[in-house]
Amino acid sequence: MAIRWRQDLEIGIEKIDDQHKELVDSMNNLLEACSAGRAKEEIEKTLAFISDYVVTHFNYEQEYLQKYGYPKYDAHVKLHKFFLQEIEELNKKYEEEGPTLHFIVVFNKKILDWFINHIGKADRDFAEYLRSSGKIS
Repeated sequence: MAIRWRQDLEIGIEKIDDQHKELVDSMNNLLEACSAGRAKEEIEKTLAFISDYVVTHFNYEQEYLQKYGYPKYDAHVKLHKFFLQEIEELNKKYEEEGPTLHFIVVFNKKILDWFINHIGKADRDFAEYLRSSGKIS
């Protein structure tokens, strides 16, 4: 089952929305591979992408939040650090376990949960702050 990008997922900051779409595309590639029985071939590529993605994306987002004086900056960064730790743990688990069905299920769940909760809540909150303070339209 693919993740459908919908307009209500957009936070209104083009570069961040584009980065979020890249994450959706990567997850959809993995989900499609799972459906086609090719998950083991795709998981390593997706894990490598996610590992790089979070560093680049979080750095950009944090610079943006700092630039505009987001009052919940520290809490937002704390969420990023927590997820970075989760990705590090997933990498270790992959090294130990390899591309097992268990690993793939856990990986999908963690990434999808983060997508729903972080982008859908925390990122939306800072975008609302920026709009309400007139810093973006």
